[in-house]
Amino acid sequence: MSIQKKVVLASGNPGKLREFSRILADAAHIEIIPQSEFNVSEAVEDGLTFVENAIIKARHAAQATGLPALADDSGIEVDALNGKPGIYSARYAGIAGDDEANNDLLLTEMAGVPEPERSARFRCCIVFMRHAEDPSPLIANASWEGSILFERHGDNGFGYDPLFYVPTHQCSSAELDPDVKNSISHRGIALRDMLQQLTHSHS
Repeated sequence: MSIQKKVVLASGNPGKLREFSRILADAAHIEIIPQSEFNVSEAVEDGLTFVENAIIKARHAAQATGLPALADDSGIEVDALNGKPGIYSARYAGIAGDDEANNDLLLTEMAGVPEPERSARFRCCIVFMRHAEDPSPLIANASWEGSILFERHGDNGFGYDPLFYVPTHQCSSAELDPDVKNSISHRGIALRDMLQQLTHSHS
């Protein structure tokens, strides 16, 4: 199998980096290097969908490093808010990556919404580009169904994890053991799908 060993991960999010590293720990044929090691700037995410933004990030990292790139775009869709915050999840409250402010705003927006109407899902799109001009990037999509809690629970995870209730485990995403979370989460499922695609496309 001739998979290119070094792959740049187009993310500066420490929580995502931890999850990717953990899930890919057994993928001996891939060495993930965060784009920060190459001083790659953050891409301008001006796409209108998760897949567009993931492609923008992967292309940006591949162009800057000359390496194949893996990028993830993900977020939470809340049905009572017509799918918001969606692709704007990381910057919902105005400042990119301010988890506390984003969670506060979500709680405010959901105030008064009864429990049966608080359904939501995490979505993840992962893109692999062999090079910046790759005309046929590999794409993996996954979602994770749950609902929005009335207050934060748990200290694990990042982003909206403390407010995301996982019905199969009857707790918040932030109360799950990291390995359990990675086995059932949107990012874990999408990343394992991507690994399968990479293995088949290079076997």
